[in-house]
Amino acid sequence: MTARRTVAARRGRDRRAEVLVPPPGRDRFQRGDEPSVAVIGGGIAGLAAATLLAERGAHVTLYEKEDALGGRLSGWPTRLADGSCVTMTRGFHAFFRQYYNLRGLLRRTDPALSRLTPLPDYPLRHSGGLTDSFARVPRTPPFSALGFVALSPSFGWRDLAAMDARAALPLLDVRVPEVYERFDEVTATGFLDGVSFPEAAHHLAFEVFSRSFFADPCELSAAELLLMFHIYFLGSAEGLLFDVPGEPFPQALWYPLGDYLQRLGADIRTGTAVHGVLPLDDGGAHVHTDTGTGRHQAVVLALDPGGLRRIVGASPGLGTPGWCEDVAALRTAPPFLVSRFWLDRPVRAGRPGFLGTSGYGGLDNISVLERYEGEAARWAARTGGSVVELHAYAVDPAAEPKEVQDVLVDRLHQVYPETREARVVDARHEWRSDCPLFQAGSHRRRPTVRTPHPWLTLAGDGIRCDLPVALMERAATTGFLAANALLADRGVRGQVLWTVPRAGRSPLLRALGAVAGRHSPG
Repeated sequence: MTARRTVAARRGRDRRAEVLVPPPGRDRFQRGDEPSVAVIGGGIAGLAAATLLAERGAHVTLYEKEDALGGRLSGWPTRLADGSCVTMTRGFHAFFRQYYNLRGLLRRTDPALSRLTPLPDYPLRHSGGLTDSFARVPRTPPFSALGFVALSPSFGWRDLAAMDARAALPLLDVRVPEVYERFDEVTATGFLDGVSFPEAAHHLAFEVFSRSFFADPCELSAAELLLMFHIYFLGSAEGLLFDVPGEPFPQALWYPLGDYLQRLGADIRTGTAVHGVLPLDDGGAHVHTDTGTGRHQAVVLALDPGGLRRIVGASPGLGTPGWCEDVAALRTAPPFLVSRFWLDRPVRAGRPGFLGTSGYGGLDNISVLERYEGEAARWAARTGGSVVELHAYAVDPAAEPKEVQDVLVDRLHQVYPETREARVVDARHEWRSDCPLFQAGSHRRRPTVRTPHPWLTLAGDGIRCDLPVALMERAATTGFLAANALLADRGVRGQVLWTVPRAGRSPLLRALGAVAGRHSPG
């Protein structure tokens, strides 16, 4: 894809967002030459690939082993002890304004994004008493970073002066993919220690963000940390505020998108696990499931690391030995816990909808769902209670689950003391371990969207795409890229994509950042 900037069709706020234009081609497949494409995985990446392919006229079969679409943003009904039927999910997700391609996917069924609602702030609280806020921080770089320093109690001008300026200069000029070449072998903690980053800000801000990758910062690649700094602080004018769905994920996002796909002719097969993808001599593959075998001319594997390893390992003849070894080398992040409580009384009125936390013994954030989600708000209004959700990322795999759950409750009482007196009407605890681990030194081996087979592409937030995207936006972007690759090979035009700039915005800051290039690790 080629990159250019434009103003006329811009849907984001940032005037410097980059537009990646796919190769020219036909608008869609002609009648009679539509390929059969299997998309394996019904999360964000698979839905993005399936949507674009179906829009261009391909015969899409979407295989998803769970009973619902959405992947890590799926949901399912559950009945509480009080008789209420509610939706349980795998936890809070923030839809940042920089998520251009994910938002483009959601606009298929919600052009105005009216199903998303903004939260007014992204507060971060440390157990020592410091609290950071991003509500009043300017959005446009470099004023965003300067504004954060001016307003933050955890990172002041004295802290800025005490930092190792030369070592910190790479923060000013993050370039993708060069940032991986320079800093992927360094851990996030190692980089922050090397620049004398202030301890309070280290724990309060960057630890909160790095743990959003479901990893301990002692393991996380410094390149991912610098990329995050670029996406949210110095590379984008969208800021750190975000939106959230106004109803549970299935109702707000995936039911409408699933209906849209079916109207396009896609065959959606939830509850259908794929056991193998066996290449055919004349191209394409047989896809094996419990219900039979389907023949497809192209395949998109849009899976979490464990699922991708499993299918590749069970598919003789798929890929090359080196490629299979790279897939096998993918690692899964430590387990994480989502605990949701339906309480018989409300939390205090001033509590935010979302609060990031640090220093609370494993508690990473607290959500008060009735502040933004309609279903929770209706339950709270009917009962006079509250719906509170707690997250713990990168939990020690050897930890006793019940003990971790009890610790989170104790920490909730510490952060929101009024919850001590609340009776738990019901609770749900979701333990999962299926997120990619971006450990230091892993980038060079991550598989890319393209594979050894022209008919096979990969998608997902663990797939390398060398663009300034992360988390849900990386999933959506690679999903579109996977479909674009298959379409381009067949002479059909793909999806226009958007990203934050792939290099620092300011010529002065880029020049300062370049000074550190000769002295950076690696």
